[in-house]
Amino acid sequence: MKNITVNELNTLLSGGGSLNLIDVRTPSEFSGIHVPAARLLPLDTLDCAAALAEHNKTRNGAPIYILCHSGVRAKKAADKFSAVGFDDCVVVEGGTQAWAEAGFPVERGEREVLPLDRQLQICIGLMVLAGVLLSVFLNSAWIWLSGFAGCGLIFAGLTGICPMRMVIAKMPWNQAGGKCQGTCCGA
Repeated sequence: MKNITVNELNTLLSGGGSLNLIDVRTPSEFSGIHVPAARLLPLDTLDCAAALAEHNKTRNGAPIYILCHSGVRAKKAADKFSAVGFDDCVVVEGGTQAWAEAGFPVERGEREVLPLDRQLQICIGLMVLAGVLLSVFLNSAWIWLSGFAGCGLIFAGLTGICPMRMVIAKMPWNQAGGKCQGTCCGA
């Protein structure tokens, strides 16, 4: 897997070339803000075989550029492509966040939703806090809620799989009204 900075990506896009740039965030994140040339293929529903079939029709032999909010999901998407035999993926370092911070053009929707990473941090933080408070004021057995949250973080860190992230990504506020908007999902 290769990496590219947002400055390098901007240079490539400014050169007038047609790049296959995919954004693997949730539909809601994408509709809130995205790089104009990107199309949405959410990581949790990413069908690499279908994406490659479409890619090979128009850009056979060219790399696929992948971005997300900060780069973590983009790396996971590149790994998924690699698992089906396509190793010519280029991950955009820093993702959409770095792109916007660099002052490059973005398309913004009507609403913005917190990035998935921040939603996950809030949820786990609330679980830990609730477990501690409930165990102090109600019943000491509630401390297991905090322990469960800690075990979930350890599991996610060791395996790279986070079931809670998958659940949060499917929440209604992370879906763009249940439909993709703009140039996403092959539309």
